[in-house]
Amino acid sequence: MTRPDTPTLDRVICPADLKALSDAELSRLAGELRQEVISAVSETGGHLGSSLGVVELAVAIHAVFNTPHDKLVWDVGHQCYPHKILTERRDRIRTLRQKDGLSGFTKRSESDYDPFGAAHSSTSISAALGFATARDLGMPTGDAIAVIGDGSISAGMAYEALNNAGHEGRRMFVILNDNEMSIAPPVGAMSKYLSGLYAEGSPLPLLKDLAEGFESALPGPLRDGARRARSLVTAQHPQGTLFEQLGFSYIGPIDGHDVSQLLPVLRSVKARSTGPVLIHCCTVKGKGYQPAETSSDKYHGVSKFDVVSGAQKKSKSNAPSYTSVFGKALESEAARDARVVAVTAAMPSGTGVNFMADRFPARTFDVGIAEQHAVTFAAGLAASGMKPFCAIYSTFLQRAYDQIVHDVALQNLPVRFAIDRAGLVGADGATHAGAFDISYLTALPNFTVMAASDEAELMHMVATAVAHDSGPIAFRYPRGEGVGVELPEYGEVLPIGQGHVVREGTGLAILSFGAHLDECLLAAEQLEARGISATVADARFAKPLDKLLIKQLVRHHPALVTVEQGARGGFGAHVLEWLASEGGFDRGLKIRTMTLPDRFIDQASPSEMYEDAALRSSDIVATCLDTLGVVDGQFGRRA
Repeated sequence: MTRPDTPTLDRVICPADLKALSDAELSRLAGELRQEVISAVSETGGHLGSSLGVVELAVAIHAVFNTPHDKLVWDVGHQCYPHKILTERRDRIRTLRQKDGLSGFTKRSESDYDPFGAAHSSTSISAALGFATARDLGMPTGDAIAVIGDGSISAGMAYEALNNAGHEGRRMFVILNDNEMSIAPPVGAMSKYLSGLYAEGSPLPLLKDLAEGFESALPGPLRDGARRARSLVTAQHPQGTLFEQLGFSYIGPIDGHDVSQLLPVLRSVKARSTGPVLIHCCTVKGKGYQPAETSSDKYHGVSKFDVVSGAQKKSKSNAPSYTSVFGKALESEAARDARVVAVTAAMPSGTGVNFMADRFPARTFDVGIAEQHAVTFAAGLAASGMKPFCAIYSTFLQRAYDQIVHDVALQNLPVRFAIDRAGLVGADGATHAGAFDISYLTALPNFTVMAASDEAELMHMVATAVAHDSGPIAFRYPRGEGVGVELPEYGEVLPIGQGHVVREGTGLAILSFGAHLDECLLAAEQLEARGISATVADARFAKPLDKLLIKQLVRHHPALVTVEQGARGGFGAHVLEWLASEGGFDRGLKIRTMTLPDRFIDQASPSEMYEDAALRSSDIVATCLDTLGVVDGQFGRRA
C-alpha cells in the first residue's frame, strides 16, 4: 500500500520538535498528520472519524504546551490517534488495536504522554482537576488540559467536575470539542483579529477581552450567528454563559480546524490564565476524508478499508450478529405489546435499538452518554407500568451500578437489562471487556440473570423478559456474529430458573452459562475421542440457579466443570456456594469452575484473548481430565 508523503511530519519524533516549526509549517503538519491517520487506520481498523476531528487540536496543543510535564487528557480516548503519532509512537501506529500493539485508547502503561487512561467518557475534567490540584500541592506536574467531546460533556460526571473545578478556581484548561455545531466565519476576519493578539508590542489581552473580541471582530450578521452558536451550546444567561456561571472563563466558539485560530488562543490562555478556562472549538467528525464526512456514522468505528474508495473490508458471514438478533426481536415484541419501550445511552445502533427506533420512534429513547440517568429513567417507566428494555454494554452498565441497586433492585422494579458486549470483545481490549456483570448483578436481591448460548436462545430471553413483571431481569450476550442456528419467528417464554441438557453422557458433566456453549460441545467431542463420555448442559440462568439440574448432574456424574465468559465470583461461584450449603462436598464431589482470570487481558482477536484466558475447548478438555485424574501432570494453562 502506498504511504502518504509526509516531509513535515517526518521531522517530528516528539512534541518538543513542534517548537521548531513555524505556524505555517504547523498547518502543513496537520494536513500530513491527517493523511497518516487515514493510512494507518485503513490497515488496522479503529475509531477514525473522531480522530480525524482533532488533528489540528492535537498539533496546536502539543505545539503550545509542554507535554508530558503538562498533562493532556483525551475524552473519550478513542480520538487519540493523532496524539499517539506525535508522541513517539508513529513507528508503532500500524499495530493499533492488534495483539501486542498499541491500544486504541490512551493508556498510562503505554506512554508517559498518556497521563490518564480514558476509554469511557466524561472523566477528563475530573482527572484534569486532580492533576491541577496535585500541582498546587507541590507535585512535579505542569498545566492540565482536558479535551472533551460534546457527547461526553452531556454526562452528569462532567458537570459534577465543572462545578467542583469552578469552585476550586485552579488554573486548568477544558477544550470542548464540539462536532455537533458548525460555525464558519470568514477566515480573514477571524484570523486578522487573532493574529493581532500577538502583534509586536501589543499587550496580551485579558481573557474576558479575548472572549468578547471574537464576536466584536466579526461583521454584524456573522457576529449574531456566533452569539447564537455560543448560546446554543452554553445555555447563555443574562449574567454570562453556563460555564461562566460555574466559574470558568469561556472563550469561543472557534474553528477547531484552523491552526491559525487555535495557536494564538492557546498561547494567550497559557500566558494569562490564573483560573479555569473553557475553550469551545467547533470541529467536524471525519474531517478531511470525504467517505467519513458523508457517512451517517462519520466512520466512528471502522474495519480495515480501502483509502481511495472508503469501502470497508468486513468479513462475510451467514450468521447474524447477536446485536441485530436482539434488535429485531425487540422490535417484534414491541409490535405485539404497546407497553414495550427501549432506552439506550448514546448507542442506538451499537445495541440494536435502532431497529425499534425506526419503527417505533415514540417508544425509543436515546438519553445520551448518561447511563445513570438511563437506568433510573427506565425505573420510572417500569414504576408506571411500562416494560422498559435498558440496552447498555456490559462495561457501560458498570457506570450505573448505584442506580441498579437503589432505584431498580431495592424497589423490585421490572426493568429489563439487555447487556451487549458480554465476555471478551477483541480490539477494544480490557476497557470494554464484559467480565463483571454476572458477578455484580447476581449479588443483588430480586434480580433474574440469564445468558444466551446462541441467537435463538437470545430471542427466547427477549420474550421471557417481556413476560417477566415480578422484578428486574437481565440477559447477556456477546459481541459479533452468532453460531448460525435456525431462528424461530418469535421467541418462547422460558421457565424462570430452568436450564436444559444439550448432550447426554456419563463420564462427567460440563455446565455452561452463556455463549461458551459451543466450546463446551467441542470439548465434549474431543473427550469422546479419548473415550470419555461427557454431558453438556446449558444453565441459561445464573439467578435463580436451576438447582434440580445441578443435583441431577452431580448425582449421576463423578465430576462437574462449570464454564462462563465472566470473572471469578460469578456463575460458578454461585454453584459452589449452593452445593456447599447443601453438603454437596461432604461426599467427595469433584468440581472445577472455569472463568476469566483475575487480571485484565489486552486487546487481540477474541479467539486469542480466550486462549490467553485459558478458556478454549482444549483448556476445557484439560480441566476435565485433570478433574477426573485421568492423566497425571499439567493440562492446559492456568491463568
